[in-house]
Amino acid sequence: MSETSPLLTAHRALLERWRGSMNLVGPGPVDFHFRDAEAALDGLTAAGQWADLGSGAGFPGIAFASRFPEVELLLVESRQKRCVFLRAVLAEAGWGPQVSVSHGRVEGLAPGSLDGVMARAFAPWPAVLAHARRLLRPEGMALLMHGAEDEPEADDFLTVSRRSYAIDGRPRRVTLLQRRPGR
Repeated sequence: MSETSPLLTAHRALLERWRGSMNLVGPGPVDFHFRDAEAALDGLTAAGQWADLGSGAGFPGIAFASRFPEVELLLVESRQKRCVFLRAVLAEAGWGPQVSVSHGRVEGLAPGSLDGVMARAFAPWPAVLAHARRLLRPEGMALLMHGAEDEPEADDFLTVSRRSYAIDGRPRRVTLLQRRPGR
C-alpha cells in the first residue's frame, strides 16, 4: 500500500474520524479494509472508464483511484451519507476530476458505458454480473472481491484470473472476468 498517497492518507484519516457516527465499517482496525483492497488490485491493469459498484466506505474504489490516477472512476453509492463521506475524502486529498461520486442506484447508469466495474460486498456475484452485463462495453472487465468459497463465472464472461489471499488469517478471493465479445 502506498502510504504516501494523499488520497489514501485522507481516506484513512477521515474513515477513522467518521466511522462511528456514519457506520462506515464495523468494529476493529480499519487496516484490514485497506490491505484487502490493495491485495485485490494486485496485478490488475486498467484503462478507460470504471465504476465501483456500491462504494460504501470507498473499498476498493479509493485504492483503485490511487493506483490508477489516469483512469476515470465513478464511485456509485445509493446512501447519501456515504456519498458525503466519499466526496469529503476526494476534497481532503485534492484529488482531480477523474474520480466522481454518483449518488444513486447502479440501475441508473447508462448501458454499455464502462470499461470495467468492481465490487466488494455489493451483492451476490450473480447480481453483480447481471449489472456488469448491462454496463460493460464489449470485452469490459469485472473485478469481484468475494469469499474464498465462491467461484464467480458465467458463459458470457471469460475468467481472466482467480486468486486467493488472506488478510489477518481471513481467506479472501478475487476474480477478474472479461465480457466475451459479441455477448
